[in-house]
Amino acid sequence: MNKKFQPLFEKITLPNKVVLENRFVLAPLTHVTSNDDGSTSNDEVVYMEQRSKDVGLAISAASNVTDLGKAFPGQPSVAHDSNIEGLKRLAQAMKKNGAKAVVQIHHGGAQSLPNLTPDGDVAAPTPISLKSFGEQEEHHAREITEDEIKQTIKAFGEATRRVIEAGFDGVEIHGANHYLIHQFVSPYYNRREDEWGQDRLKFALSVVDEVTETVKQHGNKDFIVGYRFSPEEAETPGISMEITESLVKQLIDKPLDYLHVSLMDIHSETREGKYKGQERIKLLLEWIDGRMPLVGIGSIFTADQAIEAIESTNVELVALGREILLDHNFISKIKDGKEDEIISHFDPNRKDRHHLPPKLWEQFNQGFYPLPRTDNK
Repeated sequence: MNKKFQPLFEKITLPNKVVLENRFVLAPLTHVTSNDDGSTSNDEVVYMEQRSKDVGLAISAASNVTDLGKAFPGQPSVAHDSNIEGLKRLAQAMKKNGAKAVVQIHHGGAQSLPNLTPDGDVAAPTPISLKSFGEQEEHHAREITEDEIKQTIKAFGEATRRVIEAGFDGVEIHGANHYLIHQFVSPYYNRREDEWGQDRLKFALSVVDEVTETVKQHGNKDFIVGYRFSPEEAETPGISMEITESLVKQLIDKPLDYLHVSLMDIHSETREGKYKGQERIKLLLEWIDGRMPLVGIGSIFTADQAIEAIESTNVELVALGREILLDHNFISKIKDGKEDEIISHFDPNRKDRHHLPPKLWEQFNQGFYPLPRTDNK
């Protein structure tokens, strides 16, 4: 290995004393490959084993905690005890080569798809119409009731119990990317006048408390709990860095093991407000103040970009998303001194090149995700 890449392979110790073998994280990637009922498919197991084999921490695709929260075709489910057997297979595959395996627990909220939910029902903090994953026309989301809010918080806890029973090493609470927890934090999505709107952080923090209490009851001291968030949103009025500062400063007082920021570019800057123009990652690290590791992500397609991300920002962990889909040997090639052989462009003429499940291959081929491509589409 080229010695300049050695820092990528340093071990990281989480607050609960669990040690990650290196600083690479498999990002939670929508693979549209679970069975229609949310159970684990054979293609999913193969795909997740390949992508987990070299990372220190592997995070599964967003997995819905209730049937009302289903936001993707082929989305994995952690909503029922009947999911546990398939989850056991997935846990074994993801952990096979030493990665710590984590399930991202998720509820789509307004982004849930009516064609995938019971009776086409979709609920959000306040009523809204919008287009979601792959939709050509808007759908309507009604206001979620207070009873449903409480049931949903409990559902995150029950999902955590199932993940523990399936043998995973942890859960990541999905509070990012315009899904339900994010929606409650956002003044754009959450215009409620009750306690859940007057304190927009209440739902997110209640989910964290429910999950960590479940771990205390059913898990062990080694079970990992992370939280993912989006630091800003383009909507007006939306989540600002000032709101995120309040959220982060409350999250670091919780028994969490890492925070995970959702970004398209690891060097992205704050859009507006008193922190305008400052790099988001640097602000976040300042607020976290060393209390727990931060996972950074954003447009890393080469070995040089990976080491630069860590050295220029001081972020403890770096997540690989689209790149590890293009080349599941990305990390081993760096380790073996073959970084020049890394595949960093999608080749639509080579189905054998990227080892993607068929449905995910089709999404890549259709340009569903922004990617470097050999045909420059």
